[in-house]
This record gives sequence, C-alpha cells and structure tokens, in this order.
Amino acid sequence: MSDPLLRADDGPALRRDLALATWGLFVGLALLMLAGGLFGTLLGVRSERVGLPTIVSSLIAASYYAGFLIGSRLTLTALAKVGHIRVYAALASCLSAAMIGVGITHNAPSWALLRLVTGLCTAGLYVIAESWLNDLATNENRGRLLAVYGVVTIAFFGIGQVLLFNFDPIAVTGFAVAAIITSLAVAPVALSEEALAPNLLEAEHISLRELARLVPTGVFSCLLVGLAHGALNGMAAIYATRVGFSPGHVGLFVALPSLGGVLLQWPISAASDDIDRRAVGVVAALGAAAVSALLLLDSPNKTMAFVLICLLGGFSYPLYSIAGAYTNDWIEPEHLNAAASQLVTLYGVGAVVGPFVAAGSMVAFGPTGFYWALIGLHLVVATFFLYRMLAWRAPLVKRPWSEVSVPARAFFVPATIIAMGRRRRRRRVT
Repeated sequence: MSDPLLRADDGPALRRDLALATWGLFVGLALLMLAGGLFGTLLGVRSERVGLPTIVSSLIAASYYAGFLIGSRLTLTALAKVGHIRVYAALASCLSAAMIGVGITHNAPSWALLRLVTGLCTAGLYVIAESWLNDLATNENRGRLLAVYGVVTIAFFGIGQVLLFNFDPIAVTGFAVAAIITSLAVAPVALSEEALAPNLLEAEHISLRELARLVPTGVFSCLLVGLAHGALNGMAAIYATRVGFSPGHVGLFVALPSLGGVLLQWPISAASDDIDRRAVGVVAALGAAAVSALLLLDSPNKTMAFVLICLLGGFSYPLYSIAGAYTNDWIEPEHLNAAASQLVTLYGVGAVVGPFVAAGSMVAFGPTGFYWALIGLHLVVATFFLYRMLAWRAPLVKRPWSEVSVPARAFFVPATIIAMGRRRRRRRVT
C-alpha cells in the first residue's frame, strides 16, 4: 500500500505528498481527456455529416461504453501482473492507435469497432486513476480528492471539444492530432515513481453481488448516473448538429457541460464530505432535471441555452463522484481497487443504454427529445437517492457545524427540506 503519511490528517505535509504521488497521473489524464474530447466530438459531427441514421449514430456512441464493460474487467488482471504505470502506458498507446484508425476509415462498422476499443482503453485508464486515488484518500478527504480528479478530467475534456473549431470533421487531421496528444500522455505517468503507485497485489476481489449487498446506494446510483451521462455525452453533438449549429458551435455546445462540471464539481463534492452524500445527490440531480426542463422552453440558438447547458453539466457531472465516494466510504481498504473496477463497469453498463434512451426520445419527439430524456433520467437518479435516504437513515450533518465547509452550508437548507420528509415518515412509523 502507499506511504502511511498520505493517510494523515489534512495539512501541508499531506498536500505535498499527495502532489508528489499524483502529479504525473493528473497531467497524463489531462492530456488524455484533451484528446478524448476532440476525438469524440469529431466523430459525432462526422456521423451527422455523412448522413448516418439516428439509431446508427447512437450505436456508435454506445459502442464506446460497451468497451467499458470489457476494459474495466481486464484491467485489474493486468494491473496485478505488471502494475499501474505499465498498464497505463499500454492502454494509452492502444487508444492512440484506435483514434487514428477512425480517422483513416470511412464506414460505420469500423467506427463502431474502433469506438469500442477506445472505450475499453478509457475504462482501463479510469480504473487505474480511481484505484490510485482511492488508495491515497481517507473518508474525510475522498470527496475533495475525487473532485480534483473530476475537475481535471471534465475541464480538459471540454477544452478538447472546443478544439473542434480548428478541424474539418471529415478530414483525418483532427483525429491525428488527438492521437498525438494521447501518445504524449504516456510520458508524465511513465516518469512517476513506481513506489508511489498502489500495490495491487495486496488487493482482494469483491464480486458485484457482494458490493451491491454492502453498498446498494453506491452501486445502483452509479448505474443510473451512467444512464444519464451516456445520454448527455453520447447524443449532445448529434442534437446540436441536428438543430443547425455550425461545427464550431457544436464544439462549444458539447464543451459547456464540462465547463459547468468544473465550476460546480468542487463545491458539490466538498459538500458531500460534510453532509449526507445522498442528500447532496438528490439536490444535484433535481437541479440537472430542472435545467433540462428550462432548455425545452428556450430556442437552441439563444445565448441563454448555452448558459443553461453549462449549468446542466455543473449539476450532473459531480453525481459520479458522489456515487463513487459514497461506495468507498463503506468498504474495506483491500477492496478499493476491485470496487473501482466494478463501479466503472456499472457506469459503463448504464452509459451503453443511455444513448439509446436519448435516441428513442429524439425519434419520438424530435430534437427536443434529447432534453426529455435528460429530465427523466435525472429524476430517476434523484428518486433513487431519496428512496435510499428513507430506507437507510443517517445523520444529515457528518461533522460539527463549526467544521462544516461553506459549500456544505449552502447545500444544508435544501438537504434539510429533503430530510424533513424522512423525519415525518419516521414519526408515522413509530
């Protein structure tokens, strides 16, 4: 396992050692997300430019998440044999090859297959990152550490999407640039000290059934969040192209949720460290559903629509960090790495289905079906978190009020309103 100093109380020594242990990982992830944002948006716009049917485009999007199901399983086996750094380098190299492969091919089956490969590699890289970070975290700082991870991944993914301004989606150039950036992402992690990476040989396997028995809230919320994010990420570029956005505005539209995620990831995750993570999840999911409803009322070409889609990402993207942090709060340290793999798998299962939900809604209601799908899926997430609060009662505030952070205090009022219903139910039962 990692140095015990990294598990000490918050302070300068902890921050310094965390920086030494994670700098290479975060820089590498930033480059990977930069390339991934550019690549995914290019492929989405290219699919529309060549006139692929909605169901075919959604199948290509879903192929990416189908790769999650494979990659998250295979990665743990490889990690136990050769370690985090070598597996990271191998996956990033394969990811780079798949990206350039998409650029030089011109048919949907090839794109779907190569998209699956990119999903496989990306899932493995997420497992490496999350198991690495969870090995360093404690229950007191896990939400904040995962928030940094979320900010890095979301911010640079969004920057990559904005880069679409500079490339023709039909040409190979943009895909080649994405592949080059992915190759460069190997360097910072390869230069990290092996001793600072987790020792996976000490980890113990935990089955999905056992994990669901121990932490049903974390397991099923991760699956539901995957559904919502699969719909948002998989079909945003297609929706924006269909309502008439230029390629540059498509890139901006699909990047703005990432910007919102960067702005709200830290306060929402920090709040979940201090008060019940489930209550924070209810508020965030309801916020995402409400913003999606407002988007139905505005013209897609108006400035306010861009502001609202940014806010949608701000409420939605932190939900995965909340689900992951809640899960890791309740499991033993030796199960952290295996749990990270299971959570990535669950998220991938949900995200495979998400694009089909959005596509079906768009077929039924036209382009606005994209927002109807997001409303419904986020309401399901909020309902589940609320149900779990009713089924498993716990103190709303996890720390003395004097130690509660400013973001947690901001969330305390809506969380208290939610908890009031829980208390009324308790009185009726007694």
